[in-house]
Amino acid sequence: MNKSKLFVASCVSLVTTAMVFAIRGDIANDLSAAFHLSNEQLGLIFSPAFWCFTIAIFISGALVDAVGMRTLHILSAVGYFVGIALVVFAVRPSAPVASIFDHPGTVMLYAGFMIMGLSQGLVEGVINPLIATVYSERKTQRLNMLHAWWPGGMIVGGVIAVAMTSWFHARWEAKLATILVPALIYLIMASSLRYPPTERVQQNVSTAAMWREAARPGFVLLFCCMWLTAAIELGPDQWFPAVMQALAPQLQGVLYLVYTAGLVFLLRTFGSGIAHASPIATLLACSVLAGVGLYWLGSLQPGDGAVVAFAAATVFGVGKAFLWPTMLGVTSQRYPRGGALPMSLMGGAGMLSVATALPVMGARIDRYGAGAALQTMAALSIPLAIVFVGMYFYHSRRMAQPQATH
Repeated sequence: MNKSKLFVASCVSLVTTAMVFAIRGDIANDLSAAFHLSNEQLGLIFSPAFWCFTIAIFISGALVDAVGMRTLHILSAVGYFVGIALVVFAVRPSAPVASIFDHPGTVMLYAGFMIMGLSQGLVEGVINPLIATVYSERKTQRLNMLHAWWPGGMIVGGVIAVAMTSWFHARWEAKLATILVPALIYLIMASSLRYPPTERVQQNVSTAAMWREAARPGFVLLFCCMWLTAAIELGPDQWFPAVMQALAPQLQGVLYLVYTAGLVFLLRTFGSGIAHASPIATLLACSVLAGVGLYWLGSLQPGDGAVVAFAAATVFGVGKAFLWPTMLGVTSQRYPRGGALPMSLMGGAGMLSVATALPVMGARIDRYGAGAALQTMAALSIPLAIVFVGMYFYHSRRMAQPQATH
């Protein structure tokens, strides 16, 4: 088993997943124009990517021990090819449609993003337990380093989108097709590598014991928190290019997405030790900063200038940096007997949350404007901060208590 190559293959597959996210956000306006869609309809078309992301994570959590991580990893790469083909070759309606299911072209769009969502979920469902198994001694740190390539992929996707727009005036179909390059790379890598059994299988933990881990009150609380942390981190990201174009029109909106992704990449790559040392305190600080940053971004006016916009984006970028991987790291560290299941449930909750948030944000943008949509997401940080404060003091008190001797 080659740990470093498995880590690289995992990173490349996460880059592919993130490129879908970034490029889908960049081409949102083009899709809306080509298919005569409102923002709410576009949110509904994007949402199956997240619903199916959720389904695939849940399924992989149950199947990864039986089918194997390698098979699911390969299947995820194949799904990207199928999904992108459906979107690129979808038939354009000649006029607005009352429902996205009234025209074969919008149905193809829906199906294409749904299949890509399944692939994204399979990636997440494989690489999290894979890295937790391979690097069992430093799970939170390694998961943060792995998930640095989520923003890394968003940077790649965002830069490609800007370059193809500015230099080549490329169509949205060409931008979307660039996702197939990393998909092919990790397909080849996954086909040639040997994958280990999951941590649960190695420890001979029964299926019943695995499910009992997922029913523990502490895990249920983390599961509920994941709904809010994911909505804060990923919900605004999908709308970021279009929203920032409206709030700060001095620059292409996708550049703000690239900038915040760069901050997250650097913090996860070089600051992962912070999250490993004090994960709950990290989650508390990040929740507060993300909420403040989103509220500030939602308060921007077109005349505020790019400097103010980037300052607000900086606070948001720092705040969201450690949320997702640290939630996974805490879960894996505290509930190792659950194997892939608790991590898959957490990832599924996160994607289900984003699937719910997207059309809500789209409707808020249509009715009240971009700023109101961001401020709605900012309000979610308040209950998160309260919960994480309670968890921090609870676990600090338990650590301070003298341990019984036997």
